[in-house]
Amino acid sequence: MRDDQRSAAEKFRRLRLCCSHSSCNYTALTKGGTMGASLAHIRKEFPALRDKTFFDSAGVGIAPRSAVGAIREFLDQTMVAPVRSMVDHHLAIDAAREKARPEAARLIGASEDEIAIIESTTHGLSIAARALPLEPGDNIVTTDLEFIAVPLAWRQPNSGICPQIRVAKNKDGELPLSSFEEVIDGRTKAVVISSVQWSNGYFCDLEGISKLCSQSGVLLIVDAIQQLGAFPLDVSKVPVDIVVCGGHKWLNAPFGAGFMYIRKGISDKLRRPVAGYLSLEAPLGGWGTYFETPSITPLQPVEFSHKARDYENGGTANYPGGIGLAASLHMINELGKAVIEEQIRTVTNYLLEGLETLRMNVVTPRPPVNRSGIIAMGFPGSPHKDIELKEHLLDRKILVAVRYTSNVGGVRVSCHFYNNKSDVDRLLNAVEDYLARNSELALASPQ
Repeated sequence: MRDDQRSAAEKFRRLRLCCSHSSCNYTALTKGGTMGASLAHIRKEFPALRDKTFFDSAGVGIAPRSAVGAIREFLDQTMVAPVRSMVDHHLAIDAAREKARPEAARLIGASEDEIAIIESTTHGLSIAARALPLEPGDNIVTTDLEFIAVPLAWRQPNSGICPQIRVAKNKDGELPLSSFEEVIDGRTKAVVISSVQWSNGYFCDLEGISKLCSQSGVLLIVDAIQQLGAFPLDVSKVPVDIVVCGGHKWLNAPFGAGFMYIRKGISDKLRRPVAGYLSLEAPLGGWGTYFETPSITPLQPVEFSHKARDYENGGTANYPGGIGLAASLHMINELGKAVIEEQIRTVTNYLLEGLETLRMNVVTPRPPVNRSGIIAMGFPGSPHKDIELKEHLLDRKILVAVRYTSNVGGVRVSCHFYNNKSDVDRLLNAVEDYLARNSELALASPQ
């Protein structure tokens, strides 16, 4: 074997073993030292932080070295295939992608059998919409603060997915339980909501909504992309029927991969929307041996796995995305959900104090129980000024966004675990500079 082949083979062996190794020992970072020191070190995993102040995880997160390295290693192997056969090659990359499943289960307190690896939140919502049997007159409940993809999955008349959509309306940017009680009725099949709202960061009372759905005999389907990776969700304590989460925001994963949780016990209420042979129980000896058997036919009896992976496409998957997702989830899990939440609360509290000092209007609800990593601020009635402030910040390499829905939103600042008080100080100084250049806004801002 040539040296380059030996090198490639060794890389491939490591890829098979874990694909979640990295330049950073996350467990060691969170033990035997202060949280601040640990998270200061973890910033080195994100080269994007060298030359910019990043506050846009709610839009697109930044990938760590470990995830990019895992994908690069996988791609290197696709060039040289340093194994005995392509069956071995397929088994190895399957094992590497499969690492995402236990990591996702660990993140939300689920079992591996309840996790499907998907492409995105939109993909997961579409799977849920196609899986839920609906009859004429049935309805689903959502809210007027959702991202467009949440209700869109249910608005497809040509596919037979077109229930009545009932809307729980926000009250000053919040969604109290009463808003849901007003619209759930005997024909409601599911409540479909985001646990954290994308425009103002409102963190809903998921436990209360879960109890309401259970009492009403209604499925609860949750878009958790603005929560997971920043704030914990334990499905063993807060019953949810389906959770969908893309990886490219707070999970810091590369594009095109996420996961879906489907609670055990609801499969009898769902229909399988897709069918692929990799969703079947593998035959004795594996698929490689099966395909070498002369007597097989394409129409012989098959058995699905009866696990969440039945809802994956069942064919060739997004291997680079799944492998990167596994590495990013591993990083989040090893850092620890409590450590991450504490850091985000520290940074957002510091930001809110600074905005109060500047007399900036804060759109995000103030009760801590309803706050997430998203803080929205702005100038009520002057959305053009929100955009102006955003551009002022972007010019200074401070990455934020402006987002609105149902007239709720403003300049959105997304604080993640790698942000610190120095980042916030740069943001506040830039906001203060903008206000100084627009003195009429400073005078108009509420205290």
